[in-house]
Order: sequence, then structure tokens, then C-alpha cells
Amino acid sequence: MSDPTQSDDSTDGVSRRDFLLGAGAAGVVGATGLTVADRALDGLETVDDPIGNYPYRDWEDFYREEWDWDSVARSTHSVNCTGSCSWDVYVKNGQVWREQQANDYPTFDESLPDPNPRGCQKGACYNDYVDAEQRVQYPMRRTGERGAGEWERISWDEALTEIAEHVIEEIQNGRYDAISGFTPIPAMSPVSFASGTRLVNLLGGVSHSFYDWYSDLPPGQPITWGHQTDNAESADWHNAEYIIAWGSNINVTRIPDAKYFLDAGYEGAKRVGVFSDYSQTAIHTDEWIAPDPGTDTALALGMARTIVEEELYDEAHLKEQSDMPLLVRNDTGKFLRASEVPGLSVAADEPEKVMVMQDGEGNLRAAPGSLGEREAKYDDSLSIELDFDPQLAVEDTVGTTDGEVAVTSVWNNLREELANYTPEYVADETGVGKETHQKIAREFADVDRGKIIHGKGVNDWYHNDLGNRAIQLLVTLTGHIGRNGTGVDHYVGQEKIWTFNGWKTLSFPTGSVRGVPTTLWTYYHAGILENTDAETRRKIEEAVEKDWMPVYPEERGDGTRPDPSTMFVWRGNFFNQAKGNVAVEEVLWDKLDLVVDINFRLDSTALYADIVLPAASHYEKHDLNMTDMHTYVHPFTPAVEPLGESKSDWQIFRELAAKIQEIARDRDIDPIDDRKFDRQIDLQSVHDDYVRDWVSDEDGALEEDRAACEAILEHSTETNPDDGGEITFADTVDQPQRFEAAGDHWTSDIEDGTAYAPWKDFVQDKEPWPTLTGRQQYYIDHDWFLDVDEQLPTHKRPVETNDQSEYPLRYNTPHGRWSIHSTWRDSEKMLQLNRGEPVVFIHPEDAKHRGIEDGDTVEIYNDLATIEANAKLYPASEPGTVRHYFAWERYQYPSRNNFNSLIPMYMKPTQLVQYPEDSGEHLHFFPNFWGPTGVNSDVRCDIRPKEGGDD
Repeated sequence: MSDPTQSDDSTDGVSRRDFLLGAGAAGVVGATGLTVADRALDGLETVDDPIGNYPYRDWEDFYREEWDWDSVARSTHSVNCTGSCSWDVYVKNGQVWREQQANDYPTFDESLPDPNPRGCQKGACYNDYVDAEQRVQYPMRRTGERGAGEWERISWDEALTEIAEHVIEEIQNGRYDAISGFTPIPAMSPVSFASGTRLVNLLGGVSHSFYDWYSDLPPGQPITWGHQTDNAESADWHNAEYIIAWGSNINVTRIPDAKYFLDAGYEGAKRVGVFSDYSQTAIHTDEWIAPDPGTDTALALGMARTIVEEELYDEAHLKEQSDMPLLVRNDTGKFLRASEVPGLSVAADEPEKVMVMQDGEGNLRAAPGSLGEREAKYDDSLSIELDFDPQLAVEDTVGTTDGEVAVTSVWNNLREELANYTPEYVADETGVGKETHQKIAREFADVDRGKIIHGKGVNDWYHNDLGNRAIQLLVTLTGHIGRNGTGVDHYVGQEKIWTFNGWKTLSFPTGSVRGVPTTLWTYYHAGILENTDAETRRKIEEAVEKDWMPVYPEERGDGTRPDPSTMFVWRGNFFNQAKGNVAVEEVLWDKLDLVVDINFRLDSTALYADIVLPAASHYEKHDLNMTDMHTYVHPFTPAVEPLGESKSDWQIFRELAAKIQEIARDRDIDPIDDRKFDRQIDLQSVHDDYVRDWVSDEDGALEEDRAACEAILEHSTETNPDDGGEITFADTVDQPQRFEAAGDHWTSDIEDGTAYAPWKDFVQDKEPWPTLTGRQQYYIDHDWFLDVDEQLPTHKRPVETNDQSEYPLRYNTPHGRWSIHSTWRDSEKMLQLNRGEPVVFIHPEDAKHRGIEDGDTVEIYNDLATIEANAKLYPASEPGTVRHYFAWERYQYPSRNNFNSLIPMYMKPTQLVQYPEDSGEHLHFFPNFWGPTGVNSDVRCDIRPKEGGDD
């Protein structure tokens, strides 16, 4: 008879909490007096002499068979990470048996650590997904409410016909721009990415950004450097003498590359960690600095003040490479332009876009390389090299077309701003000691090669652009940029693809692209615009009205704007990752008549879709894989046949194109004129256009995935340069191949025997930076920046979206160790390495104050939602912040709310601008280059024990 006093969650007299608190297997003693571990080992035969006399034990055959296989294929994992790791996949009896890290990356610099191997614990168990229970094996149609998990199996023909008929109806009714395609990160599998974007492009639909939407885009980089993120490959870390890991938890989120960071320390480089918590990377640094959350900008500007005040800056670099000598009008806050100075000689078509310096004799001089002198954003025919010595510190009055005007150099404006960041202020604002941050600044300025590895932690804040710009300022002041072992490296998502031209022509064959910033699109269509503050709404509407930022569907001639109607999602998990997901579910999703999810597993987006199509897994298709963290390309190859009825992404969209063409021909549908572009949408030829190579004009050339891979390699500078060797798909199968060259979207060349490091085109070759001024630009004289006093980097405290008195805890959702976004969040092996359910990390003091013990089930809540998780006491945290590592699937929470349900959606208006306003060469919307970012961290919450405990 059971003991009525025993709780329901006890086993052998041990409560669930006792077990979680650390009794563990070795400490749990049952009625026999043996520990669980003793019982697990009971009956094993001891082998005294394993070499001389080893008995046969039949149960060991399972492990012996692991080293017996039929074939080996090279593949990798198409996930949203920067790893890009080549793996050998072992197959036996038609099944994936195991995988192993490839070890044949060619070495290009013997002085650097061996590039082999690359991989992490997630990739080491991807084979579990190939035959997993959550694997989608055949087309499914929703039969119940979205999210109810009620499905019926349908045939491929039924699925494709239903989708095709819906798409045809939308296009015939002129709603082709209501059709959206969302998929992230082309570098991880460019053929699979292009599969859907190619069809969406042919149909006149909309392709969504992702880098800004995920909060991965560091907006300070295009603001300052006029260029989408460019980074050194991680091998270059080893060339640095001083490395600051600033919010980049390398040992957790950059596992394949952590060796370069760790080994640099063995070679004598000093490593400093800037983390609010004592992170898994902080423990491997020589010094750890812990600024209060949201104060990184103040810390960076305090360090900059030390460098400037103590004259530790690189004066020559600042004069030639930065905007510091440029003159600014005191009356308007705008740059002084050559067109405003009578008699100033300048050979420029647009002197109003030429900036002005003052030389040592007090003469005004045109700044070479300004936008007004250039043919376009990039112009390597000009140079910013100076034939005179400009003054940095200028306070003067000059004669202009408006009369006498007082002017001040950017340098003096910066010094005035930095004067606010006294050691006492920085210490009070950040919690970092006033001597500590000054010491680190001096050390960083003193070395020859200093590097900052800049992580996503800074990007998640509303004022992320100010944080980016302040951190970048440190490398500009010290001249730590444009050489190996220097720079700000920002690895968040594989935002750039090496084989850009081949991928672009494959993805967007018409050359006429409807691209949209996903953050703005969601803001519009999830009803958030109507609920935002008046000033933000006014600026959003102004940016759209001025065509700085596009929103689709477009406004019609009668002033109406249709709702989006159709959404294709593949290779991503839009619904799970959406900020403001309460509004997304309640408003946006209700507007969509058809949601099609294409995936190999049933994730949250699939659960809330209307039709789910089974995609081939990573071990069942041909594709390519690359990253900006190394300079190699390697392939996916099919190790096994696709499971069930699954097909590759390329095959799925190609067959959908064929179905659309078949129906269009049966109905004799005429071509539709595109409202925006000089083209027609011809549904009767859409499949033929899909498989045609538009570069060579060869019909039917792109029927198969592998042919698409070859097309990317053939049409890209990096793999088929005019003056170098050619990399074929077969070459990548033999072993990973280092790129032959760098295309125009990179800022340095690929050099034999040297790790790639960016910005050499500008710093060493003296080409103008792709900014308005032709220099690293810290002063932005756009009206919107001036209006909010952000013309220079400045510290602003986090936006308080919730009442601090009601919600005293900050809420943070960092990247975790056991998944890559939501992939592997449902992996049994990864769940066994942590608590197997959503976990919130809380400081012991905060937990004690709320009566929470380790292992308790708790509720995290604010005005938006309440979510449930398991509490883990985390002494390495700072009090006042809770961490809920992100990407748990919605169905892993009892309420179906998830980690993003507590996060509202809001945008910073300065990230909507075009600059210059009339032409936008410096800043203009381009998907994943410039656009409003999603924001995660300016959020408050509180936690309470769940009523009823941990039942």
C-alpha cells in the first residue's frame, strides 16, 4: 500500500525537487541500499586482462558496428549559424549511421592553428532528425484551427494544385505583391534559399529581409562604414595582440571557431570579456568587465574619452580615414559643403555633396573622395589620400553664401560629447570601476594590433546603433582597422554570402525585386502601427511616403492598401521567432488566407500553417555551404534517399512552378502587367523560366539541384574569377575549397597565405569609403539624427516599455548552447544535456526575494503575456536580470505562449532614413543591409512561483 504522505512526484522516496537539487544518480539510495548508478552497472562482467584475454560479450556488437558502414557522403547542416562545418556522413543499409567532423580543410597559413576540424555537439547528432518522430514525411493540410495540430494527409498533386490555384487567383486579381516569401540566411544553403525566392520573383511577389528582423544587423556599421557587415575570418583572431570579446559569447555561439580565441591567448594575446554575466567565455578571459545591462555605449564612450584625453589616438589615421577633420556649421548642425564656400575650387559634379577641411595654414580645402566627386557609392578610381595636412581641432568663422558662419570640426564636436563621460559618470552609469575602464582603454590603444569581437548582445537594444557606433569608434581612434589582427568583427548570422553574384542571379532572375524590411512589414500588418506613440507613427508614415522604406502590398491608386494574403516560409521558423508575437498571432496571421510551410520537421510555423510540405533533410540533397567566419566553400550531397515523400526545396518549388504553368495553359491566362516594373508576369511560362539559366539563356539547364549549385559557382567571382582558377561542385566534394578571389561586395582581396581581414581597400588602398564623406563617418547630419541629438554616438538609457516599479526585472533572451535558433530545441539528445524544458535563469537574490527555489516551476509575466518555465538559480548573473535562452518552440510551453510573447515590437525611426535624403548612396533600404531592426532587450518582467508548485 502506498504511503499517503508521499507526494505524487516522488520516486523511491526521493522528491522531484531533491533530485533536481543535485542528489543525482550517484546520491539517490533506494530500498536495496544501492545507488542508481550501482544498479545500472549491476551484472557487468569485469575484464581483468582486456589485451590478453578479452571475452566475447554480444551486447558490444552494437558499438562495433558503428565502425562498419557501406558508404560515406560529405554534407553539412543548413541552419542559421555561422559555423559552416563540413561533415562526413556514414551510411549503412540505407540509413544514416553516424556523422563525423571532416578534417580536410586545406591549410593556407602554417602560422595559424589548424583549421580542422569544425563542428559542435548539435551537428554531431543531426542524424537523429533524419528519422525523427517530428520529421514531416508527406504533404499535410490543416483540418482544425491553426495551431490545433489537426491534419489530414494529402497527395503532392492535391497540395500543389491547391497552392497553385490560390496563387493564380491572387495574381489575376493584381495581388501578386500580397504574396510573401520568408527564408533566412542564403549562405547556409544558397540553392535552397533561391528555390523559393526564384519563384516568388517570377510571380511578382515579395522577398523578406531577415538579418534586421532577427536583431542581428548591427545598424552602426552601415551608418559609420557605409557597408553591410564585413568581418575577418575567425583565423585572423590569432593575429591580434589584444582581443575584446564584447557581448559575443564565443564559447557558446561560435563553438567551431572558439579555438582561435583560446589559442590566441596561448600565443600571448590579452583577452578581455565585456559581459553583464560571468559567461562561459568570460571565464576564459584575462579580465572580465561587467557593465550593467544597456550601458555598453557609456562604457565605450568612457574608454574613447580616455584615449582622446591622453592623446593615445592615431592622428594620421583620423585625418585621412575619418570624418574628424570635416567642418560642421554651428547654425544648422550640417556639414559645411563646398557649394557653400565662394571661390573654393572643386572638380565635382555635385559640390553640394563635397565636404570641407581646413589645412594647417587655415585655408579651406575640399575633402577628397566625398560623394559629390564619385561616380557612385563605390568608386575605386578616386583616392582619399591627402596631399595636405588638415587640422583636427578647428573652431573658426568662414565666409559662405549665407554670410559669415561659425564652424567646428567633427573632432571638436566629438571631444565636447566625450567630455560628458567622466570616469565618475561611467562608473556610476555602468557599474564598471573608473580605473578599470581607463586601464583597458590604454592597453587597447597601446598595442599594434587590437581587435573587438562584437556580439549580438549589444544589438538587441532599442539604441543598438549608438552602441555599435561607440564600439566602432574605439578602433577608428586607435587605427586598429584595415590590417590583419585588427577591426570590429561582428558575427551574427551568415548575413553575407561569398558567391554573391551567382546566388543573386539564381534567386532573382528578373532583376526586378520587391524586397521588404520584415520588421516594418510586420509593424504595419500586425496592427502595431495603430498602437505606437504618435511621433514614431508619424516618422514611419513619412519614411514610407517618401519611399525611403517600402511596404507591400503597395498603396493603390485610390489610397487603399490591401492586406497580405499568402506566405511561404521555408528554411526558417518565422512564427516562433517573431517579436511582438501576440500581435502577429492575433492580427497578422488572421489576414493571411494561405500559409505554406516547407520544412523537414514540424516546428511552430508548421503547426500554425495551412499546408505543410515535407522538405528533404540536410543529408538528402545537393547544395552549397559557406560563412564569413572562414574562406572555404563545401557541399551538401545526398547520403540517403529523402525519407517518405519528402523532396528538396528546389524540387518542391520547381514542381509548384510546373503546376502553376500547367493550370495557366489550360485556362489560357494572359500575361499580367507588373505595376512597378517594366515586365509582365507570364504564368504560362513560369516553369520554363524557372529552369532556364538566365545568364547563359540555356533552356532547362536548372532542372536539378546540383545544376543550380554549378550555376552559382560558375557565375561568381569568388569561385570563377576572370584571372584565376575555377572551383566546381566536384572539387568541393573532394574537399573544402578556399575561394579564389573576393567579389565587389567584400572590402579586401583574398590573399595567398593570409587570413581574410576587411577594409583594406579603404585603409591600405585609399579608396573612398562608401559613405557621404568618403570616410569612416561618425557625424550624421540627417535631420532626423539632429532632431534626437544622435549626430554623434551618445549614450541613451534603455527604453522602458514596462513600468519599472511593477516589473522590476530586465528580461533577456540570449542565444543558447543546446540549439541553433529553434533547431535542436526539440532534439532528445540536446534536451538530455539540460533540463529538457524551457528554463529561466535567475539570480539567487532575486529568487529568494520571491520564494523561488532551484527547479521550481515559475511564471514570467508582464503586460503582454505570461509564460511558464523551470527556474534555475544562476549566481553568475547580475541581480535584476533574468535570462530565458530563446527559441523554445511554442508547443513546449503549456500555454502556447513562448519566449517572445513577453516582447513588444517597436522600431527606432532613425533606422528608417535615407541618406542623403535625395539619393541614398550612403544609407538606403536594401534587404539585410539597411532597415529597422527587431528589438528584444528593452523589456521588463517579474517572476512568481506557479500556483500549485511543480506538478
